[in-house]
Amino acid sequence: MTTHEETAMIRDTVARFVDRELIPLEPHYLKSKLPGGGHEGLTDEQRQRLRTVSKDLGLWGLDAPEDLGGHDLPARTMAAVHEELGRTCVPFILPPDSPNLRMLQAVGTEAQKQRYMQPYIEGRMVSAIAISEPGAGGDPAAMKTRAIRDGDQWVLNGRKIWISNARAADFIIVMARVGNDARQGGITSFIVGKGTPGFIIEREIPMIGGHTTYEVVFEDCRLPEGSVLGEIGKGYAPMQLRLRTRRLEMGSTCIGIARRACDMLCEHAKQRETFGVKLAERQAIQWWVADISTRIHACRLMVQDAADKTDRGEEVKQEASMIKVFATEMAYEACDHAMQTLGALGMTLELPLSALWQKARVMRMYEGPSEVHRQSIARRVLGLRG
Repeated sequence: MTTHEETAMIRDTVARFVDRELIPLEPHYLKSKLPGGGHEGLTDEQRQRLRTVSKDLGLWGLDAPEDLGGHDLPARTMAAVHEELGRTCVPFILPPDSPNLRMLQAVGTEAQKQRYMQPYIEGRMVSAIAISEPGAGGDPAAMKTRAIRDGDQWVLNGRKIWISNARAADFIIVMARVGNDARQGGITSFIVGKGTPGFIIEREIPMIGGHTTYEVVFEDCRLPEGSVLGEIGKGYAPMQLRLRTRRLEMGSTCIGIARRACDMLCEHAKQRETFGVKLAERQAIQWWVADISTRIHACRLMVQDAADKTDRGEEVKQEASMIKVFATEMAYEACDHAMQTLGALGMTLELPLSALWQKARVMRMYEGPSEVHRQSIARRVLGLRG
């Protein structure tokens, strides 16, 4: 079977899973996020069914190494997977979450891969990553969390914020500074297991789009020597590998969001009539449809190009930044135009449009805001250092 045929088959399987399992859950999920509706999102029973069905369909460990039970699918195929998953507002990740997997795969020891990566691939563990700090943003030089060696242990102290999955995670990858290096050289990755003394979940932070993040504190958190992920003082490069993986994934997800928004826009425009004319006949609506469709096509080509380069082992730092900016802004504007077309109906919290719009808005911020990426893109083109 060629890669093209395999990608088409996997895409079709994921699309049917989204249509039959995830989209039907949207009314419940959206209702749970309304004031007084509770904030549980999916029930345990619903979540377990999704895990069971997706596993039975062979959708677990899609890009994980074959020697650890995965399918080792190429980045181009994974782009198709995330595009289909992006069409729904119901949050569900096919185990494992690829960015942290890439980091473990790249620099993890054999012992770490057996202890963390294997059960992670098998869906028996959940992970998180702690990079951002209060007041530090995306600047590595401002990172204050420190790790000091004490005999055969490391003592971790500091504070991290905007951490997804912190409460559910079985282990968290924490970026901390070792030594006195003022920039990237002193950054080291550590694996902190759930329940480690000194690891404190300080508070839960509700975000727009039904998302929740956490602020966590490390107070004399003692870690064994084997908790270092990669080389001491060289955690910046694998962290960037993890971020680039997520940014490409976000590009595909945004294509799915824009597709769903455009579908809803078109469906309504062909039915809704104003002053005796269908909205679909209005030039403003037609131009919105044309622009969204053109940008979806362009974004898909951008993602496929970056995916092919990734599969060939090429550097895609610049492409990942371009995709991060282009895709998130495309999805946001597609949802906004769809909401405008639907009028008052588009403003309701009963339709997935609002949730998708909020999701796209959050995506313009995390994994590096658009402004930071634009600056990085321009500096590379201009040949400026730093």
